[in-house]
Amino acid sequence: MSDALAEVSSRAKLIRAHAVRMVNRSRASHLGSCLSVADILACLYWRVLRIDPANPGWPDRDRLILSKGHAAAILYATLAERGFFPTKELESYCQNGSRLTGHATSGVPGVELSSGSLGHGLPVGCGMALAAKREALPFRTFVLLSDGELDEGSNWESFLFAPQHGLDNLTAIVDYNKIQSFGRTKDILDLEPLADKLRAFRWAVREVGGHDYQQLADAFDALPFEAGKPSIIIAHTVKGKGVSFMEDLLSWHYSSPTDQQLQQALAEIGAGD
Repeated sequence: MSDALAEVSSRAKLIRAHAVRMVNRSRASHLGSCLSVADILACLYWRVLRIDPANPGWPDRDRLILSKGHAAAILYATLAERGFFPTKELESYCQNGSRLTGHATSGVPGVELSSGSLGHGLPVGCGMALAAKREALPFRTFVLLSDGELDEGSNWESFLFAPQHGLDNLTAIVDYNKIQSFGRTKDILDLEPLADKLRAFRWAVREVGGHDYQQLADAFDALPFEAGKPSIIIAHTVKGKGVSFMEDLLSWHYSSPTDQQLQQALAEIGAGD
């Protein structure tokens, strides 16, 4: 593994550990959803995005919208480790009076959009990308979606809209962990053949292992996949990735780790206690 990707791997462990501590401390939920996107966020924030943590409102920054806003804990952990605000503030997650609420909330440095009502992120991302196109601005827009979120019709309107306007400065990433709030995605509302559907909607599509840093890096380095087309990365992931007793289980969409489970999880992540 290259030095750059080793850094991504190291940061992914840190943000996973933060998220596990945060959800344990607050007795909150959605930890499985956080862990499935940790590697994607680490790659984006330490290798891909053009950002300035000291100047979160920099007009030319790349935009990242966490459309699956219930995974707020891992986004906050990422932003804190990246220097947008002190990591000490993560201890206030979901506590009374904290700005670090249970769904991603604008007003926190680095959070571009309040999200969590699923199906909003991609439409807003389309608007950002369209504005950049029309004003000849250099920033790119990235939207990280859940697979269950693709049940929302507003996403499919956006899938039509983006290629119509040639938004090749827009990248969607699907966290395809194949579990949503009430069961397996294939049993609730089957998305397959997802890649073929998106190609039919005139998106440039690439499928990757969502925990494989080299595959993620190669995909991000190749953006845009086709001139004049929006790009979408279908990232095949595992819900709860990194903690054996959480992996691929629906229950960790809702459960909070006990103190004993916290210590086991931290040991498996390799982040100590």
